[in-house]
Amino acid sequence: MSRPIHLRRTARAGIALAVALAALPAAAAQAAPAVLLGTATPFAVLAGSTATNTGPSVLNGDLGLSPGSSISGFGLPAVVNGATHNTDAVAAQAQADLTTAYNTAASQLSPVDLTGQDLGGLTLTAGSYAFSTSAQLTGALTLDAAGDPNAQFVFEVGSTLTTASASSVVMINGASPCNVYWQVGSSATLGSTTAFQGTIMALTSVTLNNGASVIGRALARNGAVTLDDNLLDPSGCQTGSGTPTPTPTPVPDGSDTGSGSSAGSGSGAGSGGTPAATPAGAAANPAIVPVATVTRPAPASRTTVATRKGTAVLRRTPTTPGAPRTGCTTGFRATVTGHQLKRVVFRLDGHPVASRTGSPFRVLIRSLPGRHQITARVTFKDATRSKTLKFAYRACAAAVLHPRSGPSQFTG
Repeated sequence: MSRPIHLRRTARAGIALAVALAALPAAAAQAAPAVLLGTATPFAVLAGSTATNTGPSVLNGDLGLSPGSSISGFGLPAVVNGATHNTDAVAAQAQADLTTAYNTAASQLSPVDLTGQDLGGLTLTAGSYAFSTSAQLTGALTLDAAGDPNAQFVFEVGSTLTTASASSVVMINGASPCNVYWQVGSSATLGSTTAFQGTIMALTSVTLNNGASVIGRALARNGAVTLDDNLLDPSGCQTGSGTPTPTPTPVPDGSDTGSGSSAGSGSGAGSGGTPAATPAGAAANPAIVPVATVTRPAPASRTTVATRKGTAVLRRTPTTPGAPRTGCTTGFRATVTGHQLKRVVFRLDGHPVASRTGSPFRVLIRSLPGRHQITARVTFKDATRSKTLKFAYRACAAAVLHPRSGPSQFTG
């Protein structure tokens, strides 16, 4: 009697193994492909036709243009903390790699259809999301990585992406802007003071209105990138951007995020590219979780949100400690102090006299006859908007009667 039992057990085991092996190719085929930027990784701004800026924008990355030929407005007071590639081989290769990344993002498997829904007020888990036409963000969009630092979020927008003023993208539970991609079928426009995160890859153009910031990149394949007093910062993603570590993330007890479904995929999505499972008590649709049903983490987890903590004060300080009259005959120092200071450009009566990118942020001002004005244009390391500080001074009688001889010394 033992032999028939043994055969039945063997048959059942063989059937189970065959079913498991048959399922493996399907699961592997449905794994969401990772979006890889290649040589476009270092660029904060990459444009196709023109790159234009107004005001003291700060780019913590490279600036590039290809195949166009017009880059304008990126001299002082704007700051580009990276290389500028104007229609050279580097920019051309970056555009080629951008096209590859754009097509990868556009071909995500089984994206969740959000057509007609405003992204504001939603909390989304890792995966891919599609809008057949335009996409709108009004308010805050929260991206929840569920503890997986390699969780990938891809948004496929058929036509335009638009944000209302003061909108934001918020990262929680380990989400990273390095793994967020916005593939836009035509143009993207960010409203004033929007705090955006992720890499914008637009087929045509990208426009950032006054004061908008992007922790990520603004990349346009064919058209223009237009800035107006903005901060763009992909610096946290300069190494390995878009190339998540192919180490499976441990799955918490009682949940299944699917993060280990395919090594090197970089996606926290489950099979078919749909979002990972949401916490217990979430809405019926696991892709879209109403904000009210999500347990919020401690504020410290939102380290990737653009901050505005910069401060700056412009003061007159004597050249000699304890001098009774600051700068009466020997001149004085104009000094800027504060927090998150990145760069200070000093001007005397409208003419640049010094640019400082490190402490101390100060310049020596010699006494000259008459009335004068000192201005300091301050840019910050975070998303604080740039400031212009100023004060007027008038040299004392001694300076008027005995002016210094020789060439101008307004060099700082």
